[in-house]
Amino acid sequence: MTFEERVYVVVKDIKKGEVLTYGEVAERAGKPKAWRVVGNILSKNKNPQIPCHRVIRSDGKIGSYNRGNKRKELLLRKEGYLKN
Repeated sequence: MTFEERVYVVVKDIKKGEVLTYGEVAERAGKPKAWRVVGNILSKNKNPQIPCHRVIRSDGKIGSYNRGNKRKELLLRKEGYLKN
């Protein structure tokens, strides 16, 4: 399995209302220092079954989203991670 495939497996398992950081995804996928690579992989994700909006920055900020940052914020609010 490629690193990209492992990243998608990790992200697919993130439950609603929960998040992981890019670094946590990298670590769980087997390359702890590859957090930037995780961001690049997720920026190209077009599969709606992979909830890449549930991956945030290590400083707690939501980070970028390939469908728009406002959409990411809306989804995280809807799922209960972000409070009004």
